[in-house]
Amino acid sequence: MSNCIFCKIVRGELPCEKLYEDDSVLAFMDIGPIVKGHALVIPKAHHDPLTDVPTELLGKIMTVVQRIARAQRDGLGADGVNIHQANGKAAGQEVWHTHFHVIPRFANDGHSWNWRAQKYEQREEMQALAGKIRGALPS
Repeated sequence: MSNCIFCKIVRGELPCEKLYEDDSVLAFMDIGPIVKGHALVIPKAHHDPLTDVPTELLGKIMTVVQRIARAQRDGLGADGVNIHQANGKAAGQEVWHTHFHVIPRFANDGHSWNWRAQKYEQREEMQALAGKIRGALPS
């Protein structure tokens, strides 16, 4: 896609600080890090949404996500790593090219996800939703 910022990075039209590249996957530093050392892992071919990424390619992407996470832990001394993928506007996606955030975490990095867990009123509500999801899974 000609206007996609990540496609422009893949084509070399915009600079990036590459961490890893092969024939189908690119990993590079995020220019707006949540925590310094924050990286992005993308398919080089334009795919969006996540559900349209071919399964084999998604496996390659996740292998690189794992490699980057390990390198953040070993190379930066990270105490942990968050993997984040926003898919769709309601989830906070801003760049319409499938990508994974790999964020090194440190005990005192000052970042908080502000996760607010909810509860099901009744177990039957959870069971009904699970049934809908199972019913939509491909065979």
